Amino acid sequence: MSDFDSRLVDVPKPSGGLARETNWWGAFVIGLAGTVLIIGLIGYALYALGGFAIVLFAIITAIGVFLCFCLAEMAATWPERSGGLPSYAFETFKPMGNSFSRHIGGLSSWAYWLGWFTVAPINAFLASLYIVDLFNIDFGGEFGPISSKFGSVVPVDVFVVGVILLLAMFIPCWLGIRLGASFATVLGICTIVPLVLLVILPFFKPGSLNGFDNLSLSLSSSPIGTKGSWQLILGWSFIYTWTVLAMEAAACYIGECREPVRDAKIAITAEGLFGFFIYVTLPIMVFTVLGTVGLQQLAKDNEGWIGDANILFQGYVDQIFGVNQFWTWFIGLSLIVALSLSVLNAIMGASRGLYQNSHDGILPKAFGWANKHKAPSFAMLVSLGCSIAVLTVGSPLQIYVFSNMGYLFALSVSLVGYGVFRAKREDTVRDLKMPRAFGPLALIVGVAGLLLWAIGGYYAADYVVGEGYRWLYWIGLILLALYFPLYWWRTIEDKSAGGSTEAAATSPGGST
Repeated sequence: MSDFDSRLVDVPKPSGGLARETNWWGAFVIGLAGTVLIIGLIGYALYALGGFAIVLFAIITAIGVFLCFCLAEMAATWPERSGGLPSYAFETFKPMGNSFSRHIGGLSSWAYWLGWFTVAPINAFLASLYIVDLFNIDFGGEFGPISSKFGSVVPVDVFVVGVILLLAMFIPCWLGIRLGASFATVLGICTIVPLVLLVILPFFKPGSLNGFDNLSLSLSSSPIGTKGSWQLILGWSFIYTWTVLAMEAAACYIGECREPVRDAKIAITAEGLFGFFIYVTLPIMVFTVLGTVGLQQLAKDNEGWIGDANILFQGYVDQIFGVNQFWTWFIGLSLIVALSLSVLNAIMGASRGLYQNSHDGILPKAFGWANKHKAPSFAMLVSLGCSIAVLTVGSPLQIYVFSNMGYLFALSVSLVGYGVFRAKREDTVRDLKMPRAFGPLALIVGVAGLLLWAIGGYYAADYVVGEGYRWLYWIGLILLALYFPLYWWRTIEDKSAGGSTEAAATSPGGST
């Protein structure tokens, strides 16, 4: 054990207060919400980039698997911490000084919440579109956009159904990890089967594969004739990371597993490998079946279509089996269930990082409150309220941009922190250790992620949303900066209580 770690031996572990009532399976199935995010991205990416979208899927998903392996080691090293990826920054940066690690950990958790809570309104909005369409719900009326360059028109029926879905998913979140994991297990199985089935369906009708003639990996296969540039590649890569790297979500629940060290290895590794399988094979199969011509035909038959998942997958199965009511309902219900799982995880997972950092003495004390079911009550209520507010935006692509200014920052900082940990605390005793090369590689990938965050985020709106929306980048930075008034609020709370933030961070309810 290093000198630094020997100084930590007698520091008490955080009491936290969240119940340890799940296992690797619970963490895995709730974390599947990250893999589910491919549903929202795949159509837009294939339509804009053609076969080159598959190249980006493969490269960035491979980085996601690497991230999962790094997270598995960190989760096994600090199994008592809840909140997953951002909460480890509080520990990994400690060799740089307690004050630095406290702030980078707090900023990382706030950034992670900004990236993850928005998953709930985005996927509730998408699921509501499918519910309204499938069940012919029509309340009439619409509202929005918020301004000429922010938001889009939102039908009243879609908004109402979206709010109901958010409230319905909030109930198992509120009732604790055991019920949440049980609920997620049902949704998870109902998600895994359709996702895998979508990959293998063409093999039931081999003629639909067309000998893989459609599988061109160049930008020239884009249905809209996209011209390549480094700005376009960085802009789309920025958007990809919000979705493709989200397989790390399983780490949020390791602190609530009964055997966290063992469960971390299984849950996070399984999440990474399953995510890689889906994120690479599903785009390949969809593009192989539809090709450039098929995607162009979908746009022609559905005015204004640029990648909506329901139309994409319906066209995909129609191309394989022909128009069939069974497949219309199968695709619609499968997407609704999968997106509901993602809403569940967004409310549960994002809140746990805020909860942990309140116990670290960084964020306001209210975020550290837990209800009688040992769930982070105030943090989840904040996530729910903000989700309903963001639902009024009605434009997933716009939300992607400002949301990912938080998420990609947290991911990149986590990898840099892992590199610092492997360089400065290599002798720390832990039950899981990745190869030594993972440390410097994580530093390289983390710094590259920060460059993509700064540069790709700046150009992303131009290519994904349209001209005149680059201000979403600055909105993301402003939202990220809200961490500092929250930290000052906590400082005032601690001083009013006669203590200090430093003391709170090393109290039994704080961090190690």
